[in-house]
Amino acid sequence: MSVRFGYGTNGFGNHRLPDALGVIAGLGYDGVALTLDHPHLDPFATDVATQVKAVNRRLDEDGLAVVIETGARYVLDAWHKHEPTLVSASGRERRVDLLCRAIRIGAELGAEAVSFWSGTLPAGTSADEGWRRLLTSIEPVLEEAARLGVVCAFEPEPGMFVDTVDGVLELRHRLGSPDQLRVTVDIGHCVCNESRSLAACLHAAGSLLANVQLDDMLPGVHEHLEFGAGHVDLTEALRALLDLSYGGLAAVELPRHGHAAPAVAERSLNALRAALRSVNQEKETEEARA
Repeated sequence: MSVRFGYGTNGFGNHRLPDALGVIAGLGYDGVALTLDHPHLDPFATDVATQVKAVNRRLDEDGLAVVIETGARYVLDAWHKHEPTLVSASGRERRVDLLCRAIRIGAELGAEAVSFWSGTLPAGTSADEGWRRLLTSIEPVLEEAARLGVVCAFEPEPGMFVDTVDGVLELRHRLGSPDQLRVTVDIGHCVCNESRSLAACLHAAGSLLANVQLDDMLPGVHEHLEFGAGHVDLTEALRALLDLSYGGLAAVELPRHGHAAPAVAERSLNALRAALRSVNQEKETEEARA
């Protein structure tokens, strides 16, 4: 049994995108989590259509599947990280525009999912107002996704308005459980921020799981670490994904490791493959005893 591994382009910020894709494919990854941002595929570039066609050709040549990530830090505001968001006091329409652009790009690239998050609720804003902003902002995004047949995968982020898997499930419920809206789980966030175990988080998402991000973390510290530097149990995570028959990409998310991206990507894949072998061996032993 296997899991399809990918690597995030936000961890290759010092590489040209074609070079990053070449390294990721050359190491043996199955896919790529492509963050739309100015160093790579800028969703606001005047020649974005041409860029998308070139990226599509390169993905095909390298045999890479793709998911679209939208967590670029300063793509909308040069001064304020991640702003505006879906729950900001103003400018939410700019985030909606970015996400709709991401969905159209995702459709052109045949992306398996387009992933995004809520944003941080401004201080002094009530939860009721946060929900109102989020629900009204996300509706046109889901409409565009439904029109183009693109899956949206909502990610709970530590410190943001929706910060747990249960929060994403609550969002889906409030929206009427739209089929187009599913779940992204970052396994590091489960250790950092969730009250239940890593495996329990993945199982809570269940069949709604459409995108997985892989990294290590410490409890209470939202810092993406290489495998082995935190408290994430890779075998626990991979066993849960296999138990769920998860078929999407599981992509390494190390945005602060671009200074040594090829080496980090190689170490990460080696760690993932070793953990997967261990899980499969455990399963074979269990089946032999049954």
